[in-house]
Amino acid sequence: MSKKLALLGGKKVRTSPFPRHPIIGKEEKNAVKEVLDSGNLSTFIASPGQYFLGGKKIKEFESLFAAYHKIKYAVSFNSATAALHAAVVACGVKPLEEVLTTPFTFTSTATCALMANAVPVFIDVEPDNFNIDPEKIEEHISPLTRAIIPVHLFGYPADMDKIMEIAKRHNLKVIEDCAQAPGAVYKKKLVGTIGDCGIFSFTENKNITSGEGGMLITNNEEIAEIARLVRNHGEAIVAAQPRSYRSTILGWNYRMTEVDAAIGIEQFKKMDYFNNQRIKLANYLAKKLSKIDGLKIPGVDAGMKHVYYIFACKYDEKKIKIPRSLFVKALNVEGIPFSAGYIRPLYFSPIYHENKPFFYQYYHGKASYEPGICPVAEKLYEKELVLTAMARPPATIKDMSNIVSAIYKILDNKNEFEGGENHGK
Repeated sequence: MSKKLALLGGKKVRTSPFPRHPIIGKEEKNAVKEVLDSGNLSTFIASPGQYFLGGKKIKEFESLFAAYHKIKYAVSFNSATAALHAAVVACGVKPLEEVLTTPFTFTSTATCALMANAVPVFIDVEPDNFNIDPEKIEEHISPLTRAIIPVHLFGYPADMDKIMEIAKRHNLKVIEDCAQAPGAVYKKKLVGTIGDCGIFSFTENKNITSGEGGMLITNNEEIAEIARLVRNHGEAIVAAQPRSYRSTILGWNYRMTEVDAAIGIEQFKKMDYFNNQRIKLANYLAKKLSKIDGLKIPGVDAGMKHVYYIFACKYDEKKIKIPRSLFVKALNVEGIPFSAGYIRPLYFSPIYHENKPFFYQYYHGKASYEPGICPVAEKLYEKELVLTAMARPPATIKDMSNIVSAIYKILDNKNEFEGGENHGK
């Protein structure tokens, strides 16, 4: 029996919102109270002293993060954007040099190069895992290329073996953008530990949060030291001049607060549990939806751990016979948060065209930002990708079953869509 679609006036599959995220428990609240009671809300100073590298909570968060990744240095920041900027500087990228990255990511993965007066060069993505395509990297390497920033998109690791081989052959630095993939694993190695450094994000929509915040990890002492300088006004410690300011490089105030670190510590302790819950929910969706001809669920290769910041799949409009935009709209009206396309490839943004930074007038490389330069990314955005962020705790299997029910309801009653995309407008 047909169940009338909510888009056409029928009853919704779900009338209540999905459970609130992030999960903030008594541990985070008590940790914040401890900081507030101490009166030490920041503790950072920009001159030599015991707080040049931050206070108690900052140092504890950094130590925990480094130990978990079995890596020497962790440097906290007030955002992953700040950490990316510091990484570009610390990896020695100079003005007008080039940084290779994907256009299918958040804006700061590319603008971190612009912030250092360097030039992002966009590389297309792989059609099935949505990460930067190693086979396309080499053709874009020029005498100006200095670094590669692969993104472990949606929580799934990029092909780091091939990327590292290319980087080694061309003497390039590799900055792993792990903002969506804390705890993800590539062939028994945690992401962020494979390249020259790794960057993590703790904004409130990520797998773990500190409210706002980021972290850089590395085994390279020089990268860690320069990152700390970028974070803290470029000030160096001078033992003979304990109260002197000595700016060695251009730096910013990219410092995390003690309150953020306190939250981050407690969230970090729960990260593996949160990630395992994401995997459980995503596996349920994958099993139920893989039976649908026209929805392709990306697989997880052996040796990989996908931590599902977002659950994404490819939508074949010809097979399903419902326009993607109408399918997503119908899901939304059924009470299911879904979206289409993720992010429009970054090179369509005005900052790469009419609003280009001033230094491009001195750039003589071949970076292009014209439509068509990354056809796979454009096709994913315009036609193929559908996704949801709801496969995350505290949501449950019952919540996931609502997603499945709504999708099957729409597919089972797609004859109701006769008349085209004007339905529900």
